[in-house]
Amino acid sequence: MLSKLYIALIHYPILGRDGKIISTAVTNLDIHDIARTSRTYKIKRYYLVNNLPAQQDIVKKVLEYWREGFGKEYNPNRSEALSLVELKAYFEDVLEDIERLEGQKPIIMFTSAKMRENTISFEEGRKMVLESEKPILILFGTGWGMPDEILSKCNYALEPVRAKSDFNHLSVRAAVAIILDRLIGENV
Repeated sequence: MLSKLYIALIHYPILGRDGKIISTAVTNLDIHDIARTSRTYKIKRYYLVNNLPAQQDIVKKVLEYWREGFGKEYNPNRSEALSLVELKAYFEDVLEDIERLEGQKPIIMFTSAKMRENTISFEEGRKMVLESEKPILILFGTGWGMPDEILSKCNYALEPVRAKSDFNHLSVRAAVAIILDRLIGENV
């Protein structure tokens, strides 16, 4: 059900170019644009997951400006969208928050630029999103993808947006918008 749909942008743990676990940097555009997309598709909460205090401070300052500062008065729509953003240090914190809010663990889907063993189509994902009584969490990665420690906790992988493309490297904010539209469309 759409009233129980969550997304998370994972900045830690993430795979670096060399396959080692890293933390990636938060970008201002991802904070704003993914929040706006989340509000458009009525996502219940958009989690930003980053374990670095300096990165967390950046997110907190951006959110404070647009939720409480001059930005709130200047652009109330942006403030409304950014009200959906929740900063968490770890993926486990996201799961705990959803379980606290919903009283049960979510179905977890992740996105990837390549096909995986447990891949489902957007049509199968849409059916789950529209019909499941359980909360659903969709994970979006940064860097070079999410490590096995996160993927092993997921129930499904969503099919790639452009699996057959010779250049499959969308910005995460573009991928979020495309994937949410494919899963939800005009059903909000």
